[in-house]
Amino acid sequence: MSGYLFAVSLSVLVVGLLFFLLRTRRIREKYAGIWIALAAAVVIVSIFPQLAFWLSRLFGVETPVNLVFATGFVVLLLVCIQLSAEVSNLEEETRTLAEEIALLRLEVTELAERQRAIEPGSEPQAGADPPLTQG
Repeated sequence: MSGYLFAVSLSVLVVGLLFFLLRTRRIREKYAGIWIALAAAVVIVSIFPQLAFWLSRLFGVETPVNLVFATGFVVLLLVCIQLSAEVSNLEEETRTLAEEIALLRLEVTELAERQRAIEPGSEPQAGADPPLTQG
């Protein structure tokens, strides 16, 4: 199998996998779009290898493979930066949610204690959730 046919086959396989991941909701559209565009670019360059030579001359790169590796490095760097930003946002959101849950638990505990103080004869059963009252 030639290198060009292998690249085209691999790109088509990646696009198929991306559509499967989209259908099963394992990847979001904003991420799949980037990968589909990248796979389409690989298919185009695989079908028209002269395009790689033209782009390497345009950017002043000695050989097309160096341009491919440099482009791949830049794409992966951008993906890493974007994923780092997403992880940072998720960490902040998780911290905020944990703080809100802690405040709600404190409020429920205080309400249960207040309820017990109002009704001293009605102790809650062991393992039972404290009653919620308004006020």
